[in-house]
Amino acid sequence: MKHNSLKAVMAACVLAWSPAQTAAAPAPATLQVMLQGSSAEEIRELVERNGGVVTHDLHIINAVGAQLTQTQLDQVLDSPLISRHIGDLSVSAPPDEKPDKDKKTCDVTGSLELDFSNTGIRWTLYNKLPAPASLESLELKWPGSLGAVRRISVGNTPVDPALYHSAQPGSLEIQFSKSTAPTLHEKADLQVDFSAQPTGAADMPLHQRNFTVEASFFGDCSTKLIPGYDNNHEDFYYSSVIGADALHLHGVTGKGVTVAVLDSGLWEHEALEKDTLGEPRVVARYNAITNSSDKEVFDESGHGTHMTSVIAHSGPTTLAGQPSGSFKGTAPDVNLAIVKAFDVEGRGDLLDIVRGVQWVIDNRQTHNIRVLNLSFAARPRWHYWEDPINQAVMHAWASGITVVAAAGNEGPKPMTIGSPGNLPYIITVGAITDSWTPDTRDDDYIPDFSSRGPTPSAHIKPDIVAPGGHITGITRPDSTLTQEYPEYMLSTGEFVMTGSSQASALVSGIAALLLQLEPDLSPDDVKCKLTTSAQPAINRDGLLAYSPFEQGHGLVSATRAVTLGEIGCSDPRMDIRLEIEDAEHFQGPAIIEKNGSTSLPGLRKMVSA
Repeated sequence: MKHNSLKAVMAACVLAWSPAQTAAAPAPATLQVMLQGSSAEEIRELVERNGGVVTHDLHIINAVGAQLTQTQLDQVLDSPLISRHIGDLSVSAPPDEKPDKDKKTCDVTGSLELDFSNTGIRWTLYNKLPAPASLESLELKWPGSLGAVRRISVGNTPVDPALYHSAQPGSLEIQFSKSTAPTLHEKADLQVDFSAQPTGAADMPLHQRNFTVEASFFGDCSTKLIPGYDNNHEDFYYSSVIGADALHLHGVTGKGVTVAVLDSGLWEHEALEKDTLGEPRVVARYNAITNSSDKEVFDESGHGTHMTSVIAHSGPTTLAGQPSGSFKGTAPDVNLAIVKAFDVEGRGDLLDIVRGVQWVIDNRQTHNIRVLNLSFAARPRWHYWEDPINQAVMHAWASGITVVAAAGNEGPKPMTIGSPGNLPYIITVGAITDSWTPDTRDDDYIPDFSSRGPTPSAHIKPDIVAPGGHITGITRPDSTLTQEYPEYMLSTGEFVMTGSSQASALVSGIAALLLQLEPDLSPDDVKCKLTTSAQPAINRDGLLAYSPFEQGHGLVSATRAVTLGEIGCSDPRMDIRLEIEDAEHFQGPAIIEKNGSTSLPGLRKMVSA
């Protein structure tokens, strides 16, 4: 009310000051565009001469971002200085079919963690829709040593004992009618009490994997308890899966190498802000959205903090409370340069991203930036060499910065690799999952979400794959991610995410480990060491379990990269300098079969049917 009254008073004062004035015509709408030519400085002068405002100086790709009216834009485009202009600057294309949440009648998820109480187990359920969800069926399996079920409740609502009192110890299935079904509003705990305490014997403790819980709801949705890790609060496991933990034991922790993380910013948690010795290691913070070097690049989204955690978490892994000598992050002693280019919703603007990459290049020597992590993937809209982000990234690679990008989460169809991962020079990473069994590879697989190649220019992508399923790390409490996905929060306050973003962050950490050991490695050398030492998934028949368009050269390994990785494997025909000069561009080896599918020469004989 006070706000509205103040506005009314101010409006009245203006009208009293000039009573004879008629309503002014609305100002012409301005457009935000990117203009590219042979000189960013000349384009700046052209824009300003025509009354426009330059918002982004993108000298690295001879371009500017500018705000102009349509009339001003038409005048500017008449100049021979302009070779190209882009009006749609979003890096995220809308999905082919946007899901209509209003049409969904059921959306329930369960927490990643099962809690043990003195009497039984407790599993938190989350209803993502405003309307209450009604439980249709419940399936339970548990160790027979716990005896029979004594009590089941959903929130404050007990389940009728008549539905389970005659069940045998170890398993139970309950069907509910709509009239008697327990209902779930926003959040409730599914509590199951047993006749024996669920602590387990000292020599055989109970774990989450010992239980099966699946809850189905009217409206055709269900949620199932995942197996979980036995010791997730002490060990995140991915460092051991990729062999980084073995290098940690020998003092290889990324010390002296700076990794730039271009993402949504950073929540300054102690395990991220400081290295394993407790020393500050964030050497620079740059906000590409506001074009300012800030003391803090606050992470509203939470995504950037999680990526930084995967790379650099300096907390020790422990076993029974005792330090193991390895650390939770892949490269726990790297220095960090944090570049914010994504907003609270995780959305980015092309101009801001290019400006962020440009800042990394311009400051690489000042901060010894050797690795650039790009855990995002946009739907490609141009040839790889025409994409402004790719153009900036090629400059980064040519300047000596190893660039690692996510393949994307648009699989399993072919030709779904995102940009900048479609750039043939850089390291593009797809995802695998260890199926919650980090000690064996027998059940590892490439999940459907991980994007597949080839690229439209026929290049094989991804280059390698890395763990990307259920990756634990730090993110900011009350961030967009934690608000939208509370079920992924652990009781320790850590957050579990899945995607090729996490896989690329792991590889950025491995690149830093290699550069600590061999500071003279070029980006091409780092890529060769990773690809030549990767382990492809092979079936018992000796053939590839996945094509190179799905797994690239295979699963990355930090220890194999150090001991077996080679250099000098780059294709001599490809010259990034010619790409940058727009003098020559290169096609990959992929071919189109008669049936329209993409393949490689002899691929059918290499891959299991």
